[in-house]
Amino acid sequence: MTSSSRISTVALSVSVLALAACAFAPLNKPPAPATTNSYAAEGPPDTSVAADGVAQRFTLGAQAVPEWWRQFGLDTLNAWVDEGLRNNPSLAAVRHTLEAVHQEYRAQVGGSLLPSIDAGGQVSRQRALGFPDFGPPTNLYDVFAGQLQLSYTFDLFGAVRYGVREAAAQVDLQSYQLAAAQRALAANIVISAVNASALSASLSVGERQSQLAHEQADLADKAYRTGAASHEDVLTAQQNAAALDASLPALHAQALRARHALAVLMGRTPDQAPEALALASFRLPDEVPVSIPSDLLHQRPDVLATEAAVHVAAAQVGVATAELFPRITVSGSYGSATFHSASLFTGPAAVWSAGATLAQPIFHGGALRAQRKAAVANFDASVSQYQQTVLNAFQNVADALTALNQDALALQAAQTAAAAAQQSFAESRSRLALGAVSYPSTVASEQRWQNARLSEIQDTASRLVDTAALFQAMGTPPAGASTPPANAGQ
Repeated sequence: MTSSSRISTVALSVSVLALAACAFAPLNKPPAPATTNSYAAEGPPDTSVAADGVAQRFTLGAQAVPEWWRQFGLDTLNAWVDEGLRNNPSLAAVRHTLEAVHQEYRAQVGGSLLPSIDAGGQVSRQRALGFPDFGPPTNLYDVFAGQLQLSYTFDLFGAVRYGVREAAAQVDLQSYQLAAAQRALAANIVISAVNASALSASLSVGERQSQLAHEQADLADKAYRTGAASHEDVLTAQQNAAALDASLPALHAQALRARHALAVLMGRTPDQAPEALALASFRLPDEVPVSIPSDLLHQRPDVLATEAAVHVAAAQVGVATAELFPRITVSGSYGSATFHSASLFTGPAAVWSAGATLAQPIFHGGALRAQRKAAVANFDASVSQYQQTVLNAFQNVADALTALNQDALALQAAQTAAAAAQQSFAESRSRLALGAVSYPSTVASEQRWQNARLSEIQDTASRLVDTAALFQAMGTPPAGASTPPANAGQ
């Protein structure tokens, strides 16, 4: 075989081996997830029933809203979310982690794909033993040296490329985790604000109920003294008043905890917690976008993050596989070395070296193959996690849609009951002024109205919270997608 034939054979072998490296890792894409045409087992109507003057429309196929919290029409709420996105320490930690991962990717690209060049220098004074029976017994001399060293490892089997791909996928993964953390923080601030408002309103109603209960106890006691009521009636009224009094401290603590949680989400200390907003100041969005399931997978940051995790695991399989194959490294150095500083970097003082090394793993006690099997298992686990995340995303949307439809029905019923109770109380006061009913009957009428108000407050808050949950479940629209303005549907 001629020299040119041998060179061609070696080149062909290297090319075949390099092409084989392309199959060292699984496909850089998870398998197709479960698909569906509808989210819930019972598809919600296109429009909910009207409650509190709003019949929400569920627009299938609409784009997700990026800053969806602005749809609630409260400048104070918008400012709270903006403050949280700026100052929340947990979110800042995710940002710093993203920067660290990005710098690790840059280090991987610059340190692996390109040759490394280092400069070195040496100045020393040395004492060495001389040869026996020849010359002085010891040698004392100075050494001056300086050189450049170059090293490069050929990536024949893709270990470096897969490492770079893994680092790039880590950047994607952390970016999506940051987006998910931002949207989760915004949702938590909105939900905490609604809960704080609902608890504040419930506390006001509870205090009024306690006052009415004490009035009833006093009236029962007066009636007992005149013989118009039994002692048991007095004890029952006093027990009801005490039970309501006992519920107020816990309700007050819940309201404060909600405000404290809101302050911490915003990056404040609990003592700087803002006052709760009036529950009636929240404007319920009347149009809620519902993306089709296939679009949802490209909008949810948690789904995109688990997909990026699949890319990371696939690249790790490629790295572990490439470690089983040979590695060729070339190196060289050029510099100057002399015993006298005056002759440094002159022609006679030049020193250089060039060489290549081949390293082929032979026996590592099965460690390399075990590492590859572990990487494959991690890849399979990441695929399963991706599939589970997709199912969870569909469930989030299905649960939110179902809850919103039921919230509207519950609120409609609660408002009907509250309106009837309020009208009954108003009529009772009118009859009381005419002397047609007793005062205790009017107090009882107001108690029924206050009880109905509690249900109305709770159902109103549930509808606001579940609307926020549905906006959050839709994810973020792709870059460049058009989104409705904040006052859409008004």
